[in-house]
Order: sequence, then C-alpha cells, then structure tokens
Amino acid sequence: MTNNKLVQSSSIVNTMREASPYMRAHRDEVFVVYVGGEALHEPGLPGLVQDLVLLRGLGVKLVVVHGARAQIDAKTAGLDIKQTFVGNLRVTGEATLVCVKEAVAAVRLELEARLSQCALDAPRRGSRLTVAGGNFVIARPAGIVDGVDLHFTGEVRRIDRTPIEQRLKHDELVLISPLGYSPTGEVFNLNALDLACAVACEIGASKLILMIEPPGIVDQNGATVRQLTVGDARELNACDPVSDRFLECAIRACQFGVGRVHLVNRGIDGALIDELYTRDGIGTLVSNTPFDQMRQATIEEVGGILALITPLEREGSLVKRSREKLEIEIDHFSVLVREGIVVACGALYPLGNALGEIACIAVHLDYRRDGFGNLVLASLERRATEAGLERLFVLTTQAVHWFLENAYVRTDMAELPIERQTMYNFQRNSTVLSKRI
Repeated sequence: MTNNKLVQSSSIVNTMREASPYMRAHRDEVFVVYVGGEALHEPGLPGLVQDLVLLRGLGVKLVVVHGARAQIDAKTAGLDIKQTFVGNLRVTGEATLVCVKEAVAAVRLELEARLSQCALDAPRRGSRLTVAGGNFVIARPAGIVDGVDLHFTGEVRRIDRTPIEQRLKHDELVLISPLGYSPTGEVFNLNALDLACAVACEIGASKLILMIEPPGIVDQNGATVRQLTVGDARELNACDPVSDRFLECAIRACQFGVGRVHLVNRGIDGALIDELYTRDGIGTLVSNTPFDQMRQATIEEVGGILALITPLEREGSLVKRSREKLEIEIDHFSVLVREGIVVACGALYPLGNALGEIACIAVHLDYRRDGFGNLVLASLERRATEAGLERLFVLTTQAVHWFLENAYVRTDMAELPIERQTMYNFQRNSTVLSKRI
C-alpha cells in the first residue's frame, strides 16, 4: 500500500513539474476555443466543460465560440424544411433562420448551465463563474455565391473588441454564439469556425484552439500529425474535407497574428489539458515558426545543457565539463529546443587544417527514440561544412555503432592532430572515428 502511494505521488509530482512552466506561461493569456455543436451530443462533453473551467481556474482568459450545426440540422429535419448548402455555407431562408435562432439559443443555454455547474462542483465550492455574452459580432449578408442567394447567411464584418476585453479583464468567460447583427437590426447565421478565427485574430489571442472531430489531423497511416508550419499545412493533403477546413482556418489565423493554433481531437478525454500543459501535447500545432528549433546555443541555455549531460557524465558516457568551462565554450554548442526546453545538444570544435571534432551529443531521455540525435549530428555537420571543414573526428566509448550507422569509420588515433593526441585519455580508451564531409 505504501509503495503504491509513493509511486502515485511521484507520478503526480512529475506531472506538476512538467506542467508548471506552462501554468506560468499561460496565465493571463487570451485563448479562443472553438467547440462544434456536435460536441453536445458526445459522451466527452462533461470532461471538456470541466477542462474549460480548469483553464479559467489556472488564470487563462477564455473565449469560447460554439457551433450549432447539428442542432440546426435536427430542427429543420423535424419540420421538413429542405436544406441547401453552397460549399460549407448553409442557405438560410426565413424558415431556416427561425430554426437557427432556436438551436443556437438551446446550445448556448446548455453550455452556460454546464459551465456554471462545473464551477460550483470545484473544490472551492461557491467559486462563481460568470459567463458573458453580448452583441460582439457585427455581420453582413454573405450575398450570392455561385449564383445562389444565401439570404440570412452572413459573414463577419467586425468584432467589437473592447467589450470582450473588458469582460476578460473582470475574469469572465466570454461565450460567443454563431449569430451576427447588422446595423439595421437583421440577424445572420454565421459559420462558427470562421467566427472563432475572426475573434481570435481581432482580439489578438495568443492561441486559437480548435476542438475537432475524431481522429483529428492524421497522416496516411492514421497517426496524429504533431506539428506544422504554415507552409507545411498548405502542402498537407488532409485525409478528408473536414480536416482541410480546419487547416485553412489555422493557416488564416496564423497569417493574421495568432501565435499558435492547436487542433485537438475532442474525442480524447482530457485532450485540451494534455495539449496545453505537456511538452509534447496530444494534438496538431500549427504556427509560423517550427515547434522544434535547432540553433546555436546561447549563454542562457547552459543550465539546460548541463541538465542533459550531467547524467551521461555520471555514467561515464561523456567527459565531465564544469559550468565555467561550458560557459566559455558555449559558442561551440548547438541545441534543439522544444517549448523553451533544451531536449538535445552537441558541440563542434575546430582543430585546424580543415579538421573538426564532434563532441558532447546528448538527448533528453524522453526523446531518444525520436531521431533527435540524428538531427543534432546533421546540424553540426552543416555547421562544419559552412565553416570550411573537410573532415570530422569523434571520440566515443558508448555510441560507436550509432556513428558507424551515420557513415563514420574507425580511425587510428595517429590521424588526430598532434595537439588532440596529447589530450587523449587512455583510461577512457575511446574509439576514434572520422568522416569526410
């Protein structure tokens, strides 16, 4: 019993330690979360609502944009009102608009009730959650598309940013429904996904989070696509039109200033929290810059490099380096950074006469099966080529076969420059390998 408790406690502590940097980073940030109306009919809705309340409790300023397509479909089908679509837009006639208003109101009330209940069920009972709404969205008619008049289907003309910001400032959760109002008092049916994108761009959200249908954004093998730059997203051949639509929204948001867009499979319990508070997440991240950054190390990353290499120094895989020595030699190091954390590193030392030495390659334990070592080695070799080096050496006790797999060959120690030979540690008995580049 005691051992089990110790194991459980250790797991919780490790989880909190990993999450703590994201708790600090996300506090007071503005996130816009899109939730389709289909989610209200799914068994995972209570968990999703609980996670939204948890985000707010962790200090995130939250705007939720909900859809109601499934509910509109059900209402119009029940009244035998024929529905027509032009692309992804519903033709909203007068009879359909009545159904739209009723469906949107029902979804909104359901979400408000669930959010309020979840907040009251939190450990600090009575912690009140205020859900705010309003006429934030100014709309205009979508007009005629492909020769079809869309009637009361609209598009966003303007988002009234100031009242949204005022409500967020007072720690209210802003819930926005897919209806827009014209200056002349008309009501328009809006596409909720487009609305979420417009809201995120207008209020300068740091994240737009799209809770999408299972299985999420996947590749041809059914595996989740973990990260995409905007360029990658454009080139990705999504498996179905629904994924294409979400990717288009993500690209548009990034182009108009949203820092990052997360596409998260809402069919996975806890996926929202897992995506935002763990280093690797669980969904697909779309951003203007790569998620993983391979670059030359800076002095601020000495601590991160030490955290990587110290365990390998203890076991004898790497030669011990003091913090002072590492600070002096930091310009020789390259690092692979994920979410601000150094997850892999390596160093390149010029030896003169167009020769160089690869050293101190280390990868975080969690990423040793992800090919990060190969990425570091390739980066160091590129640096060597750019510096005009023609041949690289490496001395290793544990990674001989890995270097052989990367086209290095065993070499006699006598081929090392004389200065490097004098530094050779015979007690370590390192194998010498080399590669022409």
